[in-house]
Amino acid sequence: MEFAETERKMNNTQGSTEKKILILGGTGKTGSRVAHRLTQRNWPIRIGSRSGEPAFDWLDQATWELALQDIHTVYITFQPDLAVPGAVDSIRSFAETAVKNGTQKLVLLSGRGEEEAEECEQAVMNSGAEWTILRASWFCQNFSEGYLLDPILGGYMALPVRNIGEPFIDVDDIADVAVTVLAEAGHTNQLYELTGPRLLTFEEAIREIATTTGQSIQYEQISGEAYVAALTEYGVPNEYITLLTYLFTEVMDGRNATVANGVEQVLDRKPTDFAEFIHKTVASGIWATR
Repeated sequence: MEFAETERKMNNTQGSTEKKILILGGTGKTGSRVAHRLTQRNWPIRIGSRSGEPAFDWLDQATWELALQDIHTVYITFQPDLAVPGAVDSIRSFAETAVKNGTQKLVLLSGRGEEEAEECEQAVMNSGAEWTILRASWFCQNFSEGYLLDPILGGYMALPVRNIGEPFIDVDDIADVAVTVLAEAGHTNQLYELTGPRLLTFEEAIREIATTTGQSIQYEQISGEAYVAALTEYGVPNEYITLLTYLFTEVMDGRNATVANGVEQVLDRKPTDFAEFIHKTVASGIWATR
């Protein structure tokens, strides 16, 4: 038994060194977590970012081939979102370039309920490579690491969102799923919908954060016009205003108000509950106010 176990570990190590993984967005919310987990497994990785070696830039196709050199598998994330103009063409062109350069597997982080994201999924599926799609709901970490952090710390959240439930998912769950499908067999040509275990409106989510932290956080539902005016006043670029308005109004129309079992399918465990995410974030000190 001892010899067999040693041989198995050697085989796993040998296999991993032959299958380097490129992590696009390797410094982002999911990418950094995926990179950390794969490194802990001693899996060879390359970080795809403008500050990486070699550099990767979605806006500069000249950087793609060098970043793809000797890459077996790619974890694809696209910033700021697959719904932005040009994303579909970029994903299609990148997938074609990856396959031409010998990449055999593509794993795409996608979004639920976005027609543009589904077009990106199709581009990956039609690339000729093995593929896995991770179609995720809104990130819990948008409240702690993203654009909703400052309003929470300021005690006032105003959004143009109706009373629609969303199954917020913990990014750590996405990373665990991504690492599994990147490094292990059995997930070829599969689409997994990744959500949290229950529906919460944004107002309910803010109330749970306020109750647990003991902070006073006021939530207000405002019109799309008022939201655009507020973002404009704060100097947010127009392309981000357009994207956020689209996500909060059109996508948040109830089309995603269901819970899926993708996390359990891949990891054989329940996804992290929003309450557990809150307790974890409180312990990190991110929401601490002076």
